[in-house]
Amino acid sequence: MNPTTQPSPAPPPKLLDQVAGKMRLLHYSKRTESAYVDWIKRYILFHNKRHPREMCAAEIEGFLSHLAVERNVAAST
Repeated sequence: MNPTTQPSPAPPPKLLDQVAGKMRLLHYSKRTESAYVDWIKRYILFHNKRHPREMCAAEIEGFLSHLAVERNVAAST
């Protein structure tokens, strides 16, 4: 390695790692953290692995409708 070459910075943490880290910082329980991360994973996979940053209200409504209609998830969930 050339002494004038700076090492490249580490890539930022992935979205789910960021969520988990923030929840730990806010002292959420491990089970709550796990549940939130799981729902976020489901949301991302439902939308063919698109990043949530690329989505808006229509995608949220579509996911919630899918859960209510096809997966019979209660609204309180």
